[in-house]
Amino acid sequence: MNTSDLKLALVQTNLFWKDKTANLAMLEEKVFNIEAGVDIIVLPEMFSTGFTMDAIEVAEPMNLNTTKWMKQLAAQTKAVICGSIVIKDDGNYYNRFLWVEPSGQIQTYDKRHLFRMADEDQHYAAGKSNQIIHYKGWKILPQICYDLRFPVWSRNTTEDEALAYDLILFVASWPKPRISAWDILLQARAVENLSYSLGVNRVGQDGNAIPYSGHSAVYDFKGNQLVFNEDEECILYCTIQYAPLMEFRAKFPAWMDSDSFIIP
Repeated sequence: MNTSDLKLALVQTNLFWKDKTANLAMLEEKVFNIEAGVDIIVLPEMFSTGFTMDAIEVAEPMNLNTTKWMKQLAAQTKAVICGSIVIKDDGNYYNRFLWVEPSGQIQTYDKRHLFRMADEDQHYAAGKSNQIIHYKGWKILPQICYDLRFPVWSRNTTEDEALAYDLILFVASWPKPRISAWDILLQARAVENLSYSLGVNRVGQDGNAIPYSGHSAVYDFKGNQLVFNEDEECILYCTIQYAPLMEFRAKFPAWMDSDSFIIP
């Protein structure tokens, strides 16, 4: 089977502080203005509320308001809608990435590395496993913000003599004072994992007066920057190609010399 290229839309936006109604209305307008033919639409971390520690106040169960909103948008746009929101599940609160396909199928990933400098680890439960998403012949690894700093967690390990994923995808609320680390690490994840690397970060200022400066971007498997925007509210478009990725891996199989390890 020939795997087709993927057209991506990265939504770099400001967010209303803990106002789901306003955020969903704003994002819906942006999504409906996205070009036709997009395969995946990527929203930032905690896109319905902003990055808040008020989990009890803003959380919702799976398959209620925001999940239903994502399913409706995915069906109408015929594109995957993805991003993270605050979910209450079995008595715990999670910073949960939702991947919602036009068919209505949903896959999830819970943020593993909780940002202790903001006490995220005191308000949310950590995820326990990664999730490889299979879509249109591609293998995609979703990650959330602070996960970017931990390369062992996102290491592209072998699976049946092939690499586990082709695209690593980060949704974030990464503050402006540390944005240089975001740029460096997002590019590094592409190079070290022989994969495309995508990062969507928000802009503006949140309710805690923390500024965000975007820098949403896509890098190819050689570390080349394909798209980038510094701090504007915008939709970034990028088409990633499968055949060149496979050709490069065949010519430069550095992953075959990687060190084996097991994450406990």
